[in-house]
Amino acid sequence: MNFAESQRYLYSLGNEVEAMKLGLENIRMLLAELGNPQDNYLKVQVAGTNGKGSVCAFLDSICGQADIRRGLYTSPHLVSITERIKIDGEDISEDEFARLATTVRTTSERLLAEGKLQYTPTFFEQVTAIALTAFAEAKVELAILETGLGGRLDATTAADAEIAGITQIDLDHQEYLGDTIEEIAAEKAAIIREQTKAVVIGRQSPAVMNVLEGVIGEAHSRGVFVRETAVVFDESALGMPLRSLTSNLSLRGAHQVANAEVAILVADILRKYFPITDENIRKGLNSAIHPGRLEYIDNVLLDGAHNIAGARALLNYLTYVETRPITMIFAAMRGKDVAEIAKILWPRAERLILTQPANSRAMTAEELLEFVPEGFDAEKIVTTNSVEDALAAAGSTELILVTGSLYLVGEVKKSLERNRI
Repeated sequence: MNFAESQRYLYSLGNEVEAMKLGLENIRMLLAELGNPQDNYLKVQVAGTNGKGSVCAFLDSICGQADIRRGLYTSPHLVSITERIKIDGEDISEDEFARLATTVRTTSERLLAEGKLQYTPTFFEQVTAIALTAFAEAKVELAILETGLGGRLDATTAADAEIAGITQIDLDHQEYLGDTIEEIAAEKAAIIREQTKAVVIGRQSPAVMNVLEGVIGEAHSRGVFVRETAVVFDESALGMPLRSLTSNLSLRGAHQVANAEVAILVADILRKYFPITDENIRKGLNSAIHPGRLEYIDNVLLDGAHNIAGARALLNYLTYVETRPITMIFAAMRGKDVAEIAKILWPRAERLILTQPANSRAMTAEELLEFVPEGFDAEKIVTTNSVEDALAAAGSTELILVTGSLYLVGEVKKSLERNRI
């Protein structure tokens, strides 16, 4: 397959969330047939509701400063599927992606024909296998893996990461992970497994911390890791020179301090394997890039706040940093707590443009109208059927905020880049 063919094939497997099959048996069989590429390098897996992508971006930047040959696997992508797989800070090439996608597809179809797989590996399973294989072929020393959804049964967990990081846990994807914060925490904490050598836990609510402490204690009792290698954040967890490193972060928003703390603590653990200095950490935190999260492109602010915690973090930024009148373009995927997100964000808009990205999970603008908060001026609302129409409706106002979905952010980003050419 060439690159276009590989994309068409992968997308034909269905929406990566709607067609998702949580479980590790299939992906483990596929990886074994590919030679267990994940066994060739050290791995960090990051799980959580919010901040896991930012932690991965910070870590990748820190490790780049330390000249560590590394791979980074994240999701979802915004513009090109190749964004999901980076080697030494650069996206995998389209040709390399296509070559590896062909190998993974061929292997998957053969295993299915032989009756060794229960089903055709999903979009996310196959892309995960592509990433892990790419890292092995590139001879990386370290792979940084962002968990897709949950933790216990996510395809990235089949990589058997030796180091686990857990960021803020909140309500999201309840239809897959459980109805309560405790159930969701247990699912995400399940990345702590037999192969785990160290764990970093970021700032959490008391209810979540109780669950995580229980999981850590149970793992310790089984001899999974030494208790001292489970680092739970508190005010004394960061030594003085390290605490000062969070004062000049490249990623915007006060919430990034907590994400940087997790990245610092993971980097500190990685010192056992690589020569990482305080200066590497400082420069890495000050130069990390995470597109689509409080990212400005001219007069457009992109932020994929798609759950309650993300909406609160965005509102905090808008309250204390961004004082200009806002035209807000908003979209959301089905299953999200749109009512609460709308209460948090929509009152900040001078004009509100509701739209629908080209995604099978996307709600229509008319469906979003059902969530207008009480007292909100309906005359401020414009409904559109596409992202292009939403951008046209926004015009050239002083500040356009695009939020509610990373898929929306990706479409807008692609459109803006197209118009710049």
